[in-house]
Amino acid sequence: MRILLGTLAVVVSTLPFGTPATAAAPEHGHDHTNPTWHESVVDADQSFRGLDAVDDRTAWASGSSLTEGGPGKIFRTTDGGRSWDDVSPPGTEGLGFRDVEATSARTASILAIGPGEASRIFRTTDGGASWTETFRNTEETAFYNCMDFYPGGKRGLAVSDPVDGKFRIIATEDGGRTWQVRSDQGMPDSTGEANFSASGDCLVIKGRDAWFGSGGSASRVFHSSNFGRTWRASDSTIPAGEAAGVFGLAFRSSHEGIAVGGDFSAPDDGVDATARTSRRGTWSSAGDLAHLGEDAAWVQGRRNTLVVVGESGDVMGSSVSRDGGRTWEQFSETGFHTLDCVRRMCWAAGGNGRAATLSLR
Repeated sequence: MRILLGTLAVVVSTLPFGTPATAAAPEHGHDHTNPTWHESVVDADQSFRGLDAVDDRTAWASGSSLTEGGPGKIFRTTDGGRSWDDVSPPGTEGLGFRDVEATSARTASILAIGPGEASRIFRTTDGGASWTETFRNTEETAFYNCMDFYPGGKRGLAVSDPVDGKFRIIATEDGGRTWQVRSDQGMPDSTGEANFSASGDCLVIKGRDAWFGSGGSASRVFHSSNFGRTWRASDSTIPAGEAAGVFGLAFRSSHEGIAVGGDFSAPDDGVDATARTSRRGTWSSAGDLAHLGEDAAWVQGRRNTLVVVGESGDVMGSSVSRDGGRTWEQFSETGFHTLDCVRRMCWAAGGNGRAATLSLR
């Protein structure tokens, strides 16, 4: 399902390479009690919804042009966000890159979303100096939204909105060089549901387990423990709706996770916008937010700390939980579409080409 530039589109579902983006260098905050985002503008023509942080110096961001028909772009930083290089593939006019998954500063895969052939995957092994298209969707009714890789980076999955009433999964076993469509026999009926390509985290993997979220006619979390061959769906407790459901997922272990979401048609209604699980397949409401939740991440090195972000038009914000997602406190009216945390440092990216860092000590 397309989520365009912070507003809902209800649909079934300028720099050369190596040139640093001219952005003010962000600083890293260190205040435990009052966390602060340090933000810069990487490319004001991009809406970033894909983000993957390799470590506290290296991160990748993927976006869509705010100009109709403009190129979707990929940016990479290797200096903690002080500068960003445009490492985009050529010929990306009209493509929207909603997910990026990286294993290092050199190797990454990016997902372009959309119906039919608009859904594509590209891969680089030289830091974006060159890219290879490794997947192009040929099913007109498919619309891929998110992807992720298992530890080690060899195996990976991507999820599409339902085809013939069931979510469609493609899988790779060679690090994203090739992709194959999985049989749908192990997928529950999903008629009327869709993914939200809001943050690049509607499908996530931890260990041997994979999960993806849905919205539309039902708001569920689907779980697989056998590399995407079979799935079991559970009620997320986040309200469902045409523009509502699960937008992002984050797991600390194979049994402890958080789901965040909301309603793009009412972004200031954060009632029951979070859910948590401590047992596989059982979800319970984790409370309200003052903004919708497009993405969430556990803060490494702080056992019970989570951050959630959301951005939809003028309604946005960032919230923190210090008790494993049981309660939430908004710490900023600044919001983003996508989030990743490594080594007590969080990265975020969002509309108008914004990227930011946040340190929680």
